[in-house]
Amino acid sequence: MATLESKEDIKARDKELRARRKAAKHLYDGGVPSVRGQIIKIIILGLIDAFAGTIFFALLGKNQITFAVILAAVTLIVNWIYLRKGGLPAKYLAPGVILLICFQIYTVIFSGYISFTNYGSLHNGNYEAALNATMLAAVEPVEGASEYDIKIVKGSDGVLQFLATDFNTFKVYLGGANYATHPIREVTDSDGLVKGADGTAESLEGYTRLNDDQITNNAVAIIGLKVPLGPDIANDGFLATSDGYYGAVNKFSYTYDEATKTITTTADDRKYVADDREGFFIDPTSGEKLNEIGWRTNVGWKNFQTIFTDKELRGPLLGVLLWTFQFAILTVLSTFVLGLILALLLNDERIKGLKIYRSILILPYAFPAFLSAYVWKGMYNTDRGFINNSILHLGEGNKIPWLEQQGPARAAILIMNLWLGFPYMFLITTGALQAIPADLSESASIDGASSWQTFRLIKLPLLLVSLTPLLIASFAYNFNNFTVIYLLTGGGPVLDPTLRVTTGATDILITFVYRIAFGGGVGANYGLASAFSVLIFFIIGGISFFSFKRTRSLEEATR
Repeated sequence: MATLESKEDIKARDKELRARRKAAKHLYDGGVPSVRGQIIKIIILGLIDAFAGTIFFALLGKNQITFAVILAAVTLIVNWIYLRKGGLPAKYLAPGVILLICFQIYTVIFSGYISFTNYGSLHNGNYEAALNATMLAAVEPVEGASEYDIKIVKGSDGVLQFLATDFNTFKVYLGGANYATHPIREVTDSDGLVKGADGTAESLEGYTRLNDDQITNNAVAIIGLKVPLGPDIANDGFLATSDGYYGAVNKFSYTYDEATKTITTTADDRKYVADDREGFFIDPTSGEKLNEIGWRTNVGWKNFQTIFTDKELRGPLLGVLLWTFQFAILTVLSTFVLGLILALLLNDERIKGLKIYRSILILPYAFPAFLSAYVWKGMYNTDRGFINNSILHLGEGNKIPWLEQQGPARAAILIMNLWLGFPYMFLITTGALQAIPADLSESASIDGASSWQTFRLIKLPLLLVSLTPLLIASFAYNFNNFTVIYLLTGGGPVLDPTLRVTTGATDILITFVYRIAFGGGVGANYGLASAFSVLIFFIIGGISFFSFKRTRSLEEATR
């Protein structure tokens, strides 16, 4: 009988196990979808596919084949995930993973790539773009040559041409950019030419004249149109227009040899060779650059070498780095200490109006930081600020120049950041204190421990175990706290305006990088700024790694 019951128990357990597996599979599959849900899903996927298709063909039009293929692959994967049965976890994870790749992983990889280039305001395009800009800048009018009335016309082949009337002779010429297929030639009444009352050409038989709207729509092509006056455009010159209505004879002050990538000046026959290491056309004998028009190229470790070898960067960099650490450490310590003190004071449920007090203390955290920065900036005003006049009651000649000198400016930053940061520390510390069992404090009190001993030997170690990761995160955040510095002081006051990259007394690394990336007095240098960003990444990553490792040791010690 016992054996029979044992078999029944086994069958019951197997049946229950199969039921659980079926329920788990049913949950994994997402259940049976409703018709309404399926329709909504198909509509949303259709909109996503339509948007992705538009971007796909736009990328193909710009010859961005790699990005187009990646976009197509991601779109197909997304459709497969949401149209197939099952895979419920993937359906929830897919949006987050895609956003993580787009806004985090790609950003890190792209910044790393840019750090090995000379990308910046002087090198913001490829070689072809730099060459075209250089040759376009090499155009100059021929002194004493005739000026022309220009009519833009289009033949049956659709090629834009000039119908040009010489203001001196009132002869009319027709020609296009390609001398071999559309050479410039004189046209007369026998060709179907119609002139206006002022003697300039109005139309030509077989050609369509562009109106004002069409000229506006084709402005780039028309302004860039050069009609050679002979088979050798470099020596014969060409007709060009700056507005589509009037033109003049121009010539190139440079000539270009595509085989050797050399530009030669026509005035003094000086040669400038394309230097891919510098991204400029450079005279190989003197090292002089032709102009400031360059192209983006890989420079290897040059940006990282510049950081440590350029005296104008290395000098202020050490001060900026030290202040960055001071700012981040002092901010975390001050906000944590103040938040902890307030949390300890308000950790007694017997206090009347406790919820009101706690709500008031978190108001600075709820107020937008950028608005707080502007309010504090007004309060710090030397002559009319609330702090000097109403709080400190300082008279003329004794007022503190909060934002005008290094010491006061740094103190102002730390005070404002204390105001913005302590509510966060108050919140997390309050939560951590309430998680500590009351039995521990009661046992310590019975054993004769004072309140200070209870806090120092029991509460504080337990608090540090749970709060250390948050303190590390707060340090990493403040190490790159761009908003507070930029809005309150803009990194100033400026220490040495003669430096190539201006540096302020309150600049931290991220604002210093911002100056390099977007101007700093010498134009944008995204490559160098990206190299700084890579260094910041490794600094924060290294500190976080060793800090979390230390936190793990602390957790083991308190067990």
